Amino acid sequence: MNVTHLECAACGARHEARRLHNLCETCGKPLLVRYDLDTAARTLTKESLKGRRSDLWRYLEVLPVEREENIVSLGEGFTPLLRAARLGESLGLKHLFVKDESQQPTQSFKARGMAAAVSMAKELGARKLAVPSAGNAAGALSAYAARAGLEAHIFMPRDTPRANVVECEQTGAQVTLIDGLITDCGAEVARRKEAEGWFDVSTLKEPYRVEGKKTLGYELAEQLDWELPDWIVYPTGGGTGLIGIWKAFDEMEALGWINEKRPRMVTVQARGCAPIVRAFEEGRRHAEEFQNAATVASGLRVPKAIGDFLILDALRASGGTAIAVSDEELLAAVREIGAAEGLFVAPEGAACLPALRKLIERGDVRRDERVVLFNTGAGVKYLESFEKV
Repeated sequence: MNVTHLECAACGARHEARRLHNLCETCGKPLLVRYDLDTAARTLTKESLKGRRSDLWRYLEVLPVEREENIVSLGEGFTPLLRAARLGESLGLKHLFVKDESQQPTQSFKARGMAAAVSMAKELGARKLAVPSAGNAAGALSAYAARAGLEAHIFMPRDTPRANVVECEQTGAQVTLIDGLITDCGAEVARRKEAEGWFDVSTLKEPYRVEGKKTLGYELAEQLDWELPDWIVYPTGGGTGLIGIWKAFDEMEALGWINEKRPRMVTVQARGCAPIVRAFEEGRRHAEEFQNAATVASGLRVPKAIGDFLILDALRASGGTAIAVSDEELLAAVREIGAAEGLFVAPEGAACLPALRKLIERGDVRRDERVVLFNTGAGVKYLESFEKV
């Protein structure tokens, strides 16, 4: 549609848009999609949204697919922004919301990124897709690849929640379980992809998953009548969602939809795997690999994120912060959120609640501020995590 080029997020090197890319050919960092936003603004207006499809493809002018027949969709996007009045009252907050991504086609926010990535893989001629995953990204790739008629090759840690493994198997993917972490799975994909003819759709190692995820930012603004919240509390593993939301805000400002004010962005990680939190606290722009990573929140068990500097830049630019919580805290929060609001959230999403409580306790969040917690998936996919609770 309106894509002009791909741009390296680190060195700024320009790359041609209409062919398959992984990382920057100059420095090996993530590539971001750039658009002609002046052209996009001619047809993409606030008013035009009123009659559009109720999924993420309503923002088509700022998404990378050129031919609509290449869109691979299962109805992803436009999940509810729920007012959490009872939970907010217990915290002393007047305006607390939950953006509930458990209602996506594959029950997690990964559906957004994979819808865009698989659509572009189809459009650009890839036939075999591979991904390392802690679980939900694998399920999403399997589903969207099946929908597109493409092969999916999945590599997951052996202790990935069983629901994720079964989901991939039942949607036709080739599943390999690895003794190790997601980083070990990624190394296996990297080792084999050339010989196997796979296109690697790892987090931020291709440019389009972030484009699907950025629609979280567009939706949030639209659902709040174009007035962004004061705080966004976001569970962070690889960080594509947070990076995408931040990118969306810049694009919407260029489109004239919002002003320069931004929410304060908060990264939440598990204490047993908190590389971004540690780097933030130490004032670093890059996060060292977190050794011996361990947490029941499998989506947060990412010891090294290639987009670390983008996450940290967004936190600092927004005046936000990074907070680690224990497994005990996040598992208790699953029940607390469920009992208060009727939402069976994923452990990753639940981690936002104890993080928010810490912000309130130290006086950072005021009673009258608007706060949005992101629930990234469905708790039903993590039943093993609750067996000992």
